[in-house]
Amino acid sequence: MTPRRAAKIIATLGPASSTPDRIRALHAAGADLFRLNFSHGERAEHRARYEAVRRLEREIGRPIGILVDLQGPKIRVGKFAGGKMTLGEGKPLRLDLDPAPGDAARAPLPHPEVFQVLSPGQMVLLDDGRLRLRVESVSADRAETVVVTGGVLGERKGVNLPGAILPLSALTEKDLRDLDFALSLGADWIALSFVQRPDDVAELRKIVGNRAAIMSKIEKPQALARLDQIVDLSDAVMVARGDLGVELPPEDVPTLQKRIVRTGRRAGKPVVVATQMLDSMVRDPAPTRAEASDVANAVYDGADAVMLSAETASGAYPAEAVAMMARIIGRVEHDPAYRVIMDANHPPPQATAADAITLAAREVATTIAAACIVTYTSSGSTALRASRERPAVPILCLTGRTQTARRMTLAWGVHCFFSHDVSTIDEMVAYAQESAKSNGIAKSGERIVITAGMPFGTPGATNMLRVAWVE
Repeated sequence: MTPRRAAKIIATLGPASSTPDRIRALHAAGADLFRLNFSHGERAEHRARYEAVRRLEREIGRPIGILVDLQGPKIRVGKFAGGKMTLGEGKPLRLDLDPAPGDAARAPLPHPEVFQVLSPGQMVLLDDGRLRLRVESVSADRAETVVVTGGVLGERKGVNLPGAILPLSALTEKDLRDLDFALSLGADWIALSFVQRPDDVAELRKIVGNRAAIMSKIEKPQALARLDQIVDLSDAVMVARGDLGVELPPEDVPTLQKRIVRTGRRAGKPVVVATQMLDSMVRDPAPTRAEASDVANAVYDGADAVMLSAETASGAYPAEAVAMMARIIGRVEHDPAYRVIMDANHPPPQATAADAITLAAREVATTIAAACIVTYTSSGSTALRASRERPAVPILCLTGRTQTARRMTLAWGVHCFFSHDVSTIDEMVAYAQESAKSNGIAKSGERIVITAGMPFGTPGATNMLRVAWVE
């Protein structure tokens, strides 16, 4: 099977894409990983989707990654009499802890921690910033506000507090229960929502250990102040532009996206760009030109993956959205300017033997016009180093660890296959030659570049480079 694009596609599963046939269609259209969004749906539904993906994986004989996205401490208003209410500009609105259904004069806000950080003059944003309130006064159990931007407010809509650091763990009680369930299923990636500080990531790491990889979602402005530390503690990061774009001016989001991608690339950590990538395809069979440019821009930035949310979870054209994203990525990666940009933004290697070997592999592959770079890895570190280099040829990742193979489906340019263990260099070379040929990555008479760590199976010990002919 000839590898697909270098940049990967994550598709969210939901009501529009839960059957085995729909999941198979999404994968055939180009999805490399599947996201289970634990903000919605029941456990039985998520289990069924997980099992359907694993059946598909066994059917095709190639790894498929599964990302579980935890809800996090999302702040929401309570319920309203009639299910919604209209907020008039200039009208007063009380926010309080009373669980009784709200009305035109008050809205329940069952989050006492919010009133700890509010102050007069501060803005409160509702429903993804569509409605805006200004705080006039605040006490321990209520806040008196004035409606600045009015409109219809539905119950259980989200609340954002720009500039405020909430005294909350990134893991709620619901998240802890969901996390236990996700780990029992065998999730490959756990996405941590609303990260504010490095300690949030460290808290999750203590629980998860090595059972899954951790992806930190950058969607709070507070995370940007300590971005380097958060990235260092994470296995990957996501540019979650939804809440990030609510709490920050929209004009700031594009530059922040580029900054987060650069930071992840420099650290050798995969970066995902998400939210409203092809949003119009929730309803329409084709995206807007601006959306196509948005996806392309993320790929030109060097993002490892782009993600579809409602487009595949609840949209009318889930497979079409994946296929469209795949075509956009393909066009970008065949643009000569793309290679120029990748080379120009190439991060300097770290002063380690492993990075020196991987950089050399990239240069050798270019010089001899190799068909691919083959990496043998147990932990995935060798493949991630190769991905960080953004070589002009595919990276064939061979590993005997199922967990590693599934995680590597997120990494740019990495095409992972299950392999048996090797014990000698000759056996390693022979298996690399056969795998490159049988998977359609190299043809007879072409050369391949092989990297590995010696002794075999030692995590992070990339220290060998070989060039071999494919027979």
